[in-house]
Amino acid sequence: MRTQIVAGNWKMNKTVSEAYDLAIELVTGLRAVRETEVVLCPPFVSLTAVKSAIANTMIKLGAQNMHDQDKGAFTGEISPLMLIGLADYVILGHSERRQHFGEDDAFINRKVRAALRHGLRPILCVGETLAQNEQGETEAVLSGQLRAGLAGVTPSDAERVVIAYEPVWAIGTGRAATAADAQARCAYIRAQLGALFGDVAAAMRIQYGGSVTAANAGEILSQPDVDGALVGGASLKGEEFIAIVRSVKGGL
Repeated sequence: MRTQIVAGNWKMNKTVSEAYDLAIELVTGLRAVRETEVVLCPPFVSLTAVKSAIANTMIKLGAQNMHDQDKGAFTGEISPLMLIGLADYVILGHSERRQHFGEDDAFINRKVRAALRHGLRPILCVGETLAQNEQGETEAVLSGQLRAGLAGVTPSDAERVVIAYEPVWAIGTGRAATAADAQARCAYIRAQLGALFGDVAAAMRIQYGGSVTAANAGEILSQPDVDGALVGGASLKGEEFIAIVRSVKGGL
């Protein structure tokens, strides 16, 4: 059985002290959670503070991005070497990185392979825009992003990759996909993973992300091919994120 995974992407929010306080609140509220894997992804400057807050708990730490190179003249970037021993996971290919920073599938693929090479677990984000969705291009977009983003990844490494299906039109808009739509897309993603990696696809975890709230999480996370959530805005509110995690069936 696949372990459900709920990750909070705090994006460019919370000062170091605020991040620490939120992490402490989540540690307290999620103390009884044992079966669901919880990952907090604060800004880079707060990774150390949050790591100290979650020490000796079941909660894991994730980074929001990283470069594909180990070192070099890349001002403002963070290398995978800098995350070793600090973060467990790293979000890669988020639509905001693709849209605002021009990251393409080839660059994202290099990041995925670099993360795996250094023992980090990638959360690879894929998803279509509203225009692509309305034009019936969703499956073609997902297939293309998966095949390009996972190029060169071996089946044994693929099992360490988490896929996050995030329809771009649902991120931060309040328009979440229906539970049925989330299931259909995640099932399609699993089929594509099966074509790439064979039986390993059955063990790979697929999250849904995009306006996940405490109100809709239970129904979405109950779908057979949805193995958790990548939560944005709601992860900044302690009570809301705790409710989302606790909504996972059998997650306590």
